[in-house]
Amino acid sequence: MNSEYRAQIDRIDDEMIKLFAERMEVAKKIGQYKKENDLPILDRSREREKLRDLAGKTPDEFKRYTKLLYSQIFEYSRSVQRSLSEEESSITARIKAAIDHTEKLLPAGASVACQGTEGAFSESACEKLFRDPNVMFFSSFESVFQAVEKGLCQFGVVPLENSTAGSVNTVYDLMLRHNFSIVKSTRLKVDHNLLVKPGVKLSEIKEIYSHQQALSQCEAFLSELKDVKIIPCENTAVAAQMVANSKSRDMAAISSRSCISLYGLECLKESVQDKANNYTRFICISKDLKIYPGADRTSLMATLPHEPGSLYNLLARLNVLGINLNKLESRPLPDRDFEFMFYFDLETSVYSDEFIHLMNELDDVCERFHYLGSYSEVI
Repeated sequence: MNSEYRAQIDRIDDEMIKLFAERMEVAKKIGQYKKENDLPILDRSREREKLRDLAGKTPDEFKRYTKLLYSQIFEYSRSVQRSLSEEESSITARIKAAIDHTEKLLPAGASVACQGTEGAFSESACEKLFRDPNVMFFSSFESVFQAVEKGLCQFGVVPLENSTAGSVNTVYDLMLRHNFSIVKSTRLKVDHNLLVKPGVKLSEIKEIYSHQQALSQCEAFLSELKDVKIIPCENTAVAAQMVANSKSRDMAAISSRSCISLYGLECLKESVQDKANNYTRFICISKDLKIYPGADRTSLMATLPHEPGSLYNLLARLNVLGINLNKLESRPLPDRDFEFMFYFDLETSVYSDEFIHLMNELDDVCERFHYLGSYSEVI
């Protein structure tokens, strides 16, 4: 009996494939007609009418599946029709222009904005990206974005996510408010150390300072300490500087090893982070769109229609094009209740046909989107 059912399924699938191919061929002809008559590819009212008609012809128990199936078929039909058009979107034109006009390498001695002070992990990330950077320090991540946006610095380096503590939400929120382009990224192994004034013992410590992300990466160690106040501050290097400049001997900082010699401190305990394999990913931003050779990662932020299936439709498009999704993050929109901006990291070469195809189609599936840049990651 099982073999009979399988045979029936195979026969039905063979028929469906033939009909699907036939339908797509007709969709091509419709697409050609739209192109010749300067008609838009997307016709929402026609699709809604068609879905209602199909649902009315479907047994009740399968109505929802019919809607899902044909929503995807409509997506694929539009994709085929779009491929017939010789027109490219404005963002695709910008991308191609950036590829043609961007220099081959990051400038060795560029001016780079970093948050914190000397000895910050952002400075270490900056030194991985640039051979001889002119680093300028700012008190906040927002100041870094502003310095780049206003042209005070050519580039900025900010942390985006940590393998232990997760995303740096402040940076994601700033990305909604500022104009910039991501040009490179890098991953930095982060070791946190407990730094004190020379001769201070663990039993003397009453306060520990560091950045909130660093503190969250060292929760196990900090939880073992009794009667010690944990105080977040703007940067790990700033914490070390505060300890060095204080007259008190009961303060400590969780910071990098480079801060030991910079601020005349001692390392009381090494590698106090929860996990030895602790990495932070940093992005390098610029005011202008620049795409350096070898770009194989693209970042986008998109607002999707506030309706069922809108995120699924975009993910399905990525699946059809064979584009891998490395990261998906959502952040609340400040001016819209319970609606979100989605952040995507896509793994695809900026030179591929699939990438160009996606860029030309995003307007169909997004209410609006921001192209943040295509870049490679420095290991």
